[in-house]
Amino acid sequence: MTLPYRSFGFQVLVGMVAGLALGLLARTMGTGSGGDLNWLATALQTVGTIFVSLLKAIVPPLVFAAIVASIANLRALDNAARLAGQTLLWFAITALIAVSIGLAIGIIVQPGMGLGTAALAAKQPDAVGGWLDFLKGLVPGNSLALSGSTKIAPDGTASTSLSFNILQLLVIAIAVGLATLKVGEKAEPFLAFVRSLLAVVRALLGWVIRLTPIGSAGLIGAAVATYGWDALARLSVFTGAIYLGLGIVLLIVYPTLLLAHGLKPLPFFAKAWPAIQLGFVSRSSVGTLPVTEAVTARLGVDKAYAAFAIPLASTTKMDGCASIYPALAAIFVAGFYGIPLGPLDYALIALVSVIGSAATAGLTGAVVMLTLTLSTLGLPLEGAGLLLAIDPILDMGRTAVNVGGQVLVGVVVAKREGILDEAAYYGEGALVGV
Repeated sequence: MTLPYRSFGFQVLVGMVAGLALGLLARTMGTGSGGDLNWLATALQTVGTIFVSLLKAIVPPLVFAAIVASIANLRALDNAARLAGQTLLWFAITALIAVSIGLAIGIIVQPGMGLGTAALAAKQPDAVGGWLDFLKGLVPGNSLALSGSTKIAPDGTASTSLSFNILQLLVIAIAVGLATLKVGEKAEPFLAFVRSLLAVVRALLGWVIRLTPIGSAGLIGAAVATYGWDALARLSVFTGAIYLGLGIVLLIVYPTLLLAHGLKPLPFFAKAWPAIQLGFVSRSSVGTLPVTEAVTARLGVDKAYAAFAIPLASTTKMDGCASIYPALAAIFVAGFYGIPLGPLDYALIALVSVIGSAATAGLTGAVVMLTLTLSTLGLPLEGAGLLLAIDPILDMGRTAVNVGGQVLVGVVVAKREGILDEAAYYGEGALVGV
């Protein structure tokens, strides 16, 4: 029997509690010299930033190797085309359900109404989504999917940084994966290298994941120390509406879908919880990918199918970021600026959420998806900046639901296609292969 303190979930929980306590302590210490963060808040922010940076560093090779290998794995599946089609169909079905719940809560609650313009300060979002930019962004500018960005500081100095465009990297990986299928046996040496790369990257990511208790303490502590409860108080109705929607999808919709397919929900949550919990604290669906795939296989999903569905889902299946959040946030922005929305606007929100989910690929976050929705509706893009102060707090819940939905679709499709081992679904089984 594993002692509680040796449980990874228990360690993460301790890290979250410690981060909350340290964040509150840092908040009471006030600001440092010159109005900057005090030493404790700075330390928490540094620890959290390092943890996220480590995740980001591993994401590009992980996405490429996982997607290429997952597409190649389709050769091991009977009726692979049907499985792929069913997977995408259930991505869309669950996204539509999630966005409908977000719209319903937004219409009833109207979270942006009654907030004076002086109550919130809008910040300029770092990334803005538009349909033209989204379509152009699908085409890689180079074979490495590298993109550069330049920021101008208030003092006029400019800094340029290079980063991987995860959406373009996803396109490259899909194209390469399909090419390996067409080439056939001649691609085996390349696939052997890709599978070896994937194994090495998974090992590296496993080491980073073991740092999650420390990273979660830093991330949560920094969020509390920086924003406190003031930002939450000003946006309490919106925050509550978001978490209500996330809770309904995770705890009511997903169990209902499982029951509709003859599966009991409790074993699902018992085994999927490590991935959902890691998604909550890491705020990265891609960074959670190995754990998500491991728990999906532990639930009895055919490993070859899980190796295809989960890497694809980790970059395109976002019930929290791409469905619930943009729906509620768009209604919030419209209410804040006093702009009425009609049935056509709500239909557009649903359409954008189902089709535009890939805009949230990787670590680009829900801000891009929100600005894509706002630009489609003709709402002020500055409205996205109103919510940046509490975005880290919201992103935890959003990512947890993203990950839960990714596991759910794998289980549902496997059950429908007769490749779910129900004995494993209801059995104990150890979480291995992370």
